[in-house]
Amino acid sequence: MKAASKALRRNRLTGYAFLLPNIIGFLLFICIPVGASFLMSFTEWNGFGDITFAGLSNYTRLWSDETFRISLLNSLVMTAVSVPVTLILAILAAVALNKGLRGVKIFRTAIFLPHITATIAVAVVWQLLYNPTMGPINGFLHSLGIDNPPTWLASTKWALLSVIIVSIWHSIGYYMVLYLAGLQGIPKDLYEAAEIDGAGKVSQFRNITVPMLSPVIFFTVIMGIINSFKVFDLVFVLTKGGPGRSTHMLVYDIYYTAFQRFEYGYASAMAYVLFAIILIITLIQFRGQKRWVNYS
Repeated sequence: MKAASKALRRNRLTGYAFLLPNIIGFLLFICIPVGASFLMSFTEWNGFGDITFAGLSNYTRLWSDETFRISLLNSLVMTAVSVPVTLILAILAAVALNKGLRGVKIFRTAIFLPHITATIAVAVVWQLLYNPTMGPINGFLHSLGIDNPPTWLASTKWALLSVIIVSIWHSIGYYMVLYLAGLQGIPKDLYEAAEIDGAGKVSQFRNITVPMLSPVIFFTVIMGIINSFKVFDLVFVLTKGGPGRSTHMLVYDIYYTAFQRFEYGYASAMAYVLFAIILIITLIQFRGQKRWVNYS
């Protein structure tokens, strides 16, 4: 018994030893910074001078900050447009490529490849594509007889849509792979029974595919909303929030406030408001998923 208890204790210590680096990293790089930023959100500090307690003034200031309101609106528009379009295109691509056709793996790889490409590289390439004078997009539009095509990233009217298009193109592959995994877990006998009953492809998709994929759809909706609110690198490379403030997003506004204006307390308050927005949306989704998500 003593030998067994010593072996058990040794195994536990070995397990804790393997976990220790991750625990230390989690504490140092996540828990402590999160706690420090929460405390900082109640202060005024420029990174160099004394830290001054500011109470709730940073949070109350947000509602009178026009740039914050514009950033919030842009983030909401980005989410409202990019998430449904991305997920619809991803599920359609997954259904189309969930076949044993010749060369299907090539098409799957081609759609997934943008997602594993560095976002900075993607943004640089799309900057060239969007170039209003030498870019191939406007060159193609000129060939169609359009004399005044959009100036894309240089236009306050088109810049946000341009960023949304790049975000959708960059994300489709990731969600397509998730939907492919879900589709391959649906029993084939359900489709066979539906065909015997005379159900067409559209009816099978609506009554079998979508209900059986609902857990995956629920997960991808949550992830899509979170990722759309977190967009930073595309905006930073493509537009830097411009022209004007037409592509100012919440995360870019947090970065700009902290590292350009050196208002660390105010930027921390912005970050926690963003966290609260995402948390509320996620909780609403979890509450509503009982009505439409099928786990059977």
